[in-house]
Amino acid sequence: QVQLLESGGGLVQAGTSLRLSCVVSGLNFGSKGMGWFRQAPGKERELLASAGGSGANTMYANSVKGRFTISRDNAKNTAYLEMNNLEPEDTAVYYCAASKDPWATMGSREYQYWGRGTQVIVTS
Repeated sequence: QVQLLESGGGLVQAGTSLRLSCVVSGLNFGSKGMGWFRQAPGKERELLASAGGSGANTMYANSVKGRFTISRDNAKNTAYLEMNNLEPEDTAVYYCAASKDPWATMGSREYQYWGRGTQVIVTS
């Protein structure tokens, strides 16, 4: 059974940082691209970042480029999202997802396994 478990969300002030983690089990982690999504109330789910299986290749949405960093530790079956200089507009539920392919992709439809999400609230 494939499981993705996010952690690290919370209530923080604008300008601070958070690191989200996603522990994956039940699949060959190193052979899957990983992505981080978010969904704010009343908005569509947004793909923020993707990392290929080796972690060497990464891609970002323009909305977070330069502030957020995706990484992965294949020895720990864990993906990370480092979020810096957080803004109230970053308030959302954040999800990790595993792609059906080993490369990084900003195609939302390529992701087939999902976690349940972790809430991030940024206050001004």
